[in-house]
Amino acid sequence: MKITILTLGTRGDVQPYAVLGQALAQRGHQITLSTAKNFKELVESYGIAFHPIDADYEQLLNSKEGKRIFNGNPFALKRNFNKLISPIIERSLNEFYNLAQASDVTIYRPKTLANVFTNQLSKITIQAAVVPAMIETAAFPNPAISGFKIPEFLYKWSYRVNDLKYSILKKPIKSFHLQNGLNEEFPIDSAEACVYGISPYFLNRPDDWPLNHYLTGFWFSEQNTGLPPDVERFIAEGKAPIVVTFGSMPLPRKLNKLILRAAEELNQRFIIVKGWGDLDVAELSNRTNIRVVDPMPFEALFKKAKAVVHHGGIGTVAECLRSGIPMFICPAVYPLGDQFFWGDLAHRKGVAVKPIPLSKLHSNEFIESIHELLTNKTLYQKSAEMASRLRAENGVRKAADHIERIISEKTTPSIGPSDNANPLTQIAS
Repeated sequence: MKITILTLGTRGDVQPYAVLGQALAQRGHQITLSTAKNFKELVESYGIAFHPIDADYEQLLNSKEGKRIFNGNPFALKRNFNKLISPIIERSLNEFYNLAQASDVTIYRPKTLANVFTNQLSKITIQAAVVPAMIETAAFPNPAISGFKIPEFLYKWSYRVNDLKYSILKKPIKSFHLQNGLNEEFPIDSAEACVYGISPYFLNRPDDWPLNHYLTGFWFSEQNTGLPPDVERFIAEGKAPIVVTFGSMPLPRKLNKLILRAAEELNQRFIIVKGWGDLDVAELSNRTNIRVVDPMPFEALFKKAKAVVHHGGIGTVAECLRSGIPMFICPAVYPLGDQFFWGDLAHRKGVAVKPIPLSKLHSNEFIESIHELLTNKTLYQKSAEMASRLRAENGVRKAADHIERIISEKTTPSIGPSDNANPLTQIAS
């Protein structure tokens, strides 16, 4: 089958889909993953074809207005919509639509907005998500607005905010429809099914979800890449370090001071992983108990860490869980976004200290949280138990199984009784 996978966002929005694509390619399917042009090297490292979209989120994120937008500033979003956001959406929709037309199967992340055209394709379409924010449930509030305190009786109502994005994005979506002669009316859930790269051991599957929505388990990479020699040496020189990583998120300058104080007062070693966001590494680089490193495989690094401080992206959460080490989540995007949702869930599962948004984090709170992260034995026990469960779970294999079953059901013609067959015999068989 010729399968196209569509996704957009930061690294955590791309890597799980590359892992899924690799698993499907190993089963003989022809896979093309389409996303922002700056992920070419990452995608191709998984042995699958890459189709670039002219949408560089790294460049956008590091711009002045981009930082304000990613920090959840609605005024910045509105002010820069036509200049920064609208063109990206329009270009990506056109590219995605052309690819989907030329494919047998389209697997898309809801964030791509591909569902504005999937119902107008005579193709198989399957949603693939790593954040359960599209289908309403009474089990938990919409993760996309997790920073707001939503009472339980409004959990289902909270998913109505999803409709707002179609109103906000009406202009580029309408332009896309007109360019391609498409009907502007569309259902927001036209896929055959949805597979989630989330473990049911971590997030309980809601009883009120549709039957064709599957929690398959996390989609982990198994590339077994080692660490650079200098990082290995630093780790071997002393006690296991705490890893600090905020991935693609913009970082406040106060983070340096928080890390320096924690390193001194708690006599703790740190590895700081650079990302897209700004980080003033000069005052951190000349410390013997702190090492600033370039991005590297978390599956290799976390196994040798004591704990992890991070922003709360589900990909980083999953790697912490797989490694069996506790975490301290400081959402960089708040109150919008799903980072607080995962931080709160990890805390309730007993594998993380209480999350504190980065914008609200003060020095004493940081020290207290790091101290708890280092000394709370229950955190390490629960984390080890979770890792043990995840070792028995092959999420990407289960996702590929579901996808192939869905394709088979849609492509295998139904076999009816022959003219001479006895209908009762057919039913009995």
